[in-house]
Amino acid sequence: MQPDPRCKIAFIGSHGVGKTTLAFGLASRLKARDISLEVVHEVARRCPLPINEETSVAAQSWILHTQVAEELVAAARYPVVLCDRSVLDNYVYLLLAAGDREPLATLVGHWMATYQLLVHVPIVGRLQHDGIRADDPAFQELVDERLERELERRDLAPLRLDPEAREGWLDAVEAEAWRVLRPAQLPLL
Repeated sequence: MQPDPRCKIAFIGSHGVGKTTLAFGLASRLKARDISLEVVHEVARRCPLPINEETSVAAQSWILHTQVAEELVAAARYPVVLCDRSVLDNYVYLLLAAGDREPLATLVGHWMATYQLLVHVPIVGRLQHDGIRADDPAFQELVDERLERELERRDLAPLRLDPEAREGWLDAVEAEAWRVLRPAQLPLL
């Protein structure tokens, strides 16, 4: 059973919190339900310019535009798109490095309306060094705090995962995703 209409779900949060793991876990569970989908991977890892604390307007512009392009391609091919970041996450790194920038702020504002579900993944545990993303816990926290301010400022209400119930995150995400994807039931009588 394929969902209708098309749906895009994004995992949001600072780096190193488990967004990619959850995206792949949800993809596996939805595919087991015969849902055709695509996962849009974090594009910052492929950015040819410095990222993390050393990012620039040019780097974040590349990341934002690449993210949008990959989401467009995925949405054209599949009814469900899972993103292990949203454009807002990417924009937060720009805000921290260089402040608000037009027209990117407008693009992000409009693009956020294309997600049917945002899943906020909180910081839990120690940040693991992966060789690409920043490994400074203070920077990780700074990103998360700025993301929280942007969510509030833009009046966005994500599904917030409970930091005390990490073992149940995937179940919670699957239940909410299925609620969003499930076709409306027809009344029996």
